[in-house]
Amino acid sequence: MRKSPVLFYLFFLISIISSAQMEKIAVNKTDQGFKLEVNGKDFFIKGMNWDYFPIGTNYNYSLWKQSDDLIAAALDREMSMLKNMGINAIRQYTGVPPKWVKYIYEKYGIYTMLNHSFGRYGLNVDGTWYPNTDYGNPKVQALLLKETKEMTEEYKNTPGVLMFLLGNENNYGLFWRGAETENIPVVDRKSTKDAKFLYKSFNDAALAMKSIDQSHPVAICNGDLLFLDIINEECKDVEVLGINIYRGISFGDVFDRVKKEYGKPVMFTEFGSDAFNALSNEEDQQGQANYDLANWKEIFENAAGMGKAGNCLGGFTFQFSDGWWKTGQTTDLNIHNSLASWSNGGYLFDFAKGENNMNEEWFGICAKGPTNERGLYELFPRAAYYALKEANKFNPFQQGASPQSLDTYFNSIQMADMVLKARGDKAALESLSKGKIALSTLRAEFSTYSTGGTLITTPSQAATGSTTYPDKLGFDRMESFFIGVEGNPAPNMKANVVFNILGNVATNPIDQIFYENRGFPQTVNTPNGPVLQTDNNRVQVYSANYEWNAKAFDLRGFYRTGHYHWGYEGDFFGLYPEANYGPNLDIYNGEISGFEIDGKKGLSGFKAAFGPQLWWGANPAVLLKYSRKVGKFDLAAVFHEDIANAGAALTSIAVPLPKTRRATLYTKTKIKDFGIELGGIWGGQPLNGRPFQYVTGSLGNYIVYDDYITWKDNWGAKVKFTFSKGPINWYAQASSMGLVANGGGDNTRTFTGWRLKDNGSGNQNNVLTGLTYTIKNFQIAPNFLWQKPIVGPVPAAVQAPGRLRNIIDDPFAVRANRETIGSELLITYDPTPATWMYEWNNDEVEDAKFAFNVDFIYRYLPTTQDAAIGFTDKRALFSFPASAPAQNLWEVNTRIVSKLNPSFGLIANLFAGNAQANGSDARLIHRYGGDVRVIHKKMKYVFTGKVNDWGPFDYYRDFNLTFPLQFVLDVSTTLGKPNWFILPNTRIGIQGTWRSLDQYSPRYTPTNTFIPNTFPPQPVFSPVGFPNGSEWEIRTYIKLDIGK
Repeated sequence: MRKSPVLFYLFFLISIISSAQMEKIAVNKTDQGFKLEVNGKDFFIKGMNWDYFPIGTNYNYSLWKQSDDLIAAALDREMSMLKNMGINAIRQYTGVPPKWVKYIYEKYGIYTMLNHSFGRYGLNVDGTWYPNTDYGNPKVQALLLKETKEMTEEYKNTPGVLMFLLGNENNYGLFWRGAETENIPVVDRKSTKDAKFLYKSFNDAALAMKSIDQSHPVAICNGDLLFLDIINEECKDVEVLGINIYRGISFGDVFDRVKKEYGKPVMFTEFGSDAFNALSNEEDQQGQANYDLANWKEIFENAAGMGKAGNCLGGFTFQFSDGWWKTGQTTDLNIHNSLASWSNGGYLFDFAKGENNMNEEWFGICAKGPTNERGLYELFPRAAYYALKEANKFNPFQQGASPQSLDTYFNSIQMADMVLKARGDKAALESLSKGKIALSTLRAEFSTYSTGGTLITTPSQAATGSTTYPDKLGFDRMESFFIGVEGNPAPNMKANVVFNILGNVATNPIDQIFYENRGFPQTVNTPNGPVLQTDNNRVQVYSANYEWNAKAFDLRGFYRTGHYHWGYEGDFFGLYPEANYGPNLDIYNGEISGFEIDGKKGLSGFKAAFGPQLWWGANPAVLLKYSRKVGKFDLAAVFHEDIANAGAALTSIAVPLPKTRRATLYTKTKIKDFGIELGGIWGGQPLNGRPFQYVTGSLGNYIVYDDYITWKDNWGAKVKFTFSKGPINWYAQASSMGLVANGGGDNTRTFTGWRLKDNGSGNQNNVLTGLTYTIKNFQIAPNFLWQKPIVGPVPAAVQAPGRLRNIIDDPFAVRANRETIGSELLITYDPTPATWMYEWNNDEVEDAKFAFNVDFIYRYLPTTQDAAIGFTDKRALFSFPASAPAQNLWEVNTRIVSKLNPSFGLIANLFAGNAQANGSDARLIHRYGGDVRVIHKKMKYVFTGKVNDWGPFDYYRDFNLTFPLQFVLDVSTTLGKPNWFILPNTRIGIQGTWRSLDQYSPRYTPTNTFIPNTFPPQPVFSPVGFPNGSEWEIRTYIKLDIGK
């Protein structure tokens, strides 16, 4: 009888599929001890903790969200190195697609232990993100069961899965309240009750997973042996005890204790040593290799049949490559931080009593190289890589393996050889890292500008000696070069300075205020008359910073590089604001300069800042802060002393306040779900005795009084209450601030992204309260503000000798603290709350297919303000003679984010509302517009459209200068993936700008006649009735960036 070939191939195909699905991995107990078996063959785990985080990224980065070709390239680089050193398994967290688990296994023979964090770093329950997981909550328990069952269903038939691992030292998470590593709580039991809930949940999940998949063991990941007795009680159905353990050169009694007290096999899910010596303050490859090698020798000694406990299945060294993000989690991501964050006496090679010695960013057995334009990097093996490559050649299950053969083999591994092998890799990395003194930045920017328009003041040809810009229509070009030099005299000290060098400076851009415009020709008065200088400031320091991490302190200096605020560290009144201003600092050639000191050891809790301009518009000042925890209370004190008055201001965005002296006290505590914050401020004492005016009466019958600042005006207080439980968050706060008891704006976020916030000004009483309620992926958040100045503004129509106050000539003024009743409704749809929509870097890290918010704000403003400070287009400072009239204002803002795939994303910011000028113009404008940014592969598209809105600079709003329509379109491409932020990179692009002009627009001149010496230029004849004019610009640019 003839056989059908179709049936034969069908049977063959079914056999292949079945064999792939039927791969059996099991833990077996033998007379010699416990063994892991794969399809009936002994398997000893020679594993590695593996991840992929390019320098400059953190936990928000995911390799699996990149393109398939990039993923394959990254895996090929790393897995080939792992295979080369004898690794047979890696530890990965969930999120890796099954196809890549299969890829790693089939191409490199490396298994994956799949790790579900089990709420270790927070959990999204009913749409609410909880950073600390409550394992006693039935909803949490149900969610964890659901997630682990879904994981099992997804991966159970995936070739290459070795086993499932639940958690990551979640027992420590019952003590720690953040992701950063702290000292290990090996004795203190904060909550046995919480631990019982945790381990019971582990066991429940293991049972549920085994009901789905009997072919893969289920393990848990514990921090050392803390709560081992509870594990024994609650985790009867867990098959393997995984342990993250850092005891130094020996694991001590771990094997025997687990054998006696739990009776199940042990597997080390994390262990190892960092490669940085905290005592000598330098990389220590040999120290790391010695400890890693000794750890592995003990692991082999306790394998089945090796004569000791016989209960060890193997381990996963921590880790394959350095994690540059570990210390600050979200800050200094491009810095290989050598700060030791916790102490461990088991690592004697760099331990000193009372000092930290564990450097989280240096645990890699490979150092990490710079990221290329594709997003890939190279690894440079350390001595530990080569030592473990030799160690992995030992097989405890091979015939003849014994304690004696193990000793003989490990004694034959010559550490000096391993160190010498790694020197070539270190030299190669240092050649890329540029050594102690090197070029840190080399950037060249080439631009061309073609401009035109109708009914505008800009002439077709520049007039001789003209210093009014733009000075012409037509074509011009610009070149700007940036050169940076970096010094690294020691691992704990670094400095960098960047210079800007001008080539030709274009004089025709329609946005005439920009960093390079310092090179514009300027007229200078000399004894021989006015002289036109055409070669101004061709070389200038663009930015500089330095850092020194000593044992007793950390010192950071900055010049135009910025710093963060102290708002989350006890600065309740905002005395020390953030100083990161984006492109505005360049646009106005602004400066910030100073240094910060963070105390350590005996000075822990102490911080200081000193400098000529610590934030934009600051007076030369020193600030001191001390904070500490006493029982259940957080305490902090801040002192601020202005040393002198600042120099000339450059923009109304940052006008210096009068010289002051301030001090604050603060305390915070929490009672169950309630938080309480209380603070007091004393400020403005140097202003005591200064006169000010206040006015009573009505229009035509005002009475002007003179008064003086006294000590009573120096005091203020603020209190804040918070409540968080389930889907509800609520806060309420109130403050009363003396006339000159000025704090700063609130830099912190309370629960969500509300815009109505405490402005921190003196001369006011205020109350704020808000509530957030989460329904699945939606959050509804109403917010309310009431504020009223203690002394109101001077009316605009006051007769002499009365005048409007301003912050230059008077001890205080009513501006942001004007009488206000504000209401706000913020609605947010965020299906991925782990990448919070209101985090500062959400543009980069948001991973939702679609997320948005919409914010409605209404302000009832029954009174006017005092006078504002303005600047002309020549940057001359003055006080407006009046202020805009009282007018209620409303606005709507929305933000839309869509990251459809790694190669395509869209972010839109839209707005609508009415608004007033900062200055004295009475016109109320109704403005609409927004911007849309799209990234598709290597292309970036940015479109901005505005209707009846101000122009780009401060004086546009100061003088209420608007354009009927404004459109900007920018199209560019880059070497690598474009960035959502405006950061230096190599790209080429073209930008087009078009604006229509009317009677409220600068440079509009249908009659070409003006009243002399007026700003904005006032026409002799009214332009009303004439058609709109226009101005346009086409800019091309090439930006070449080599450096950090």
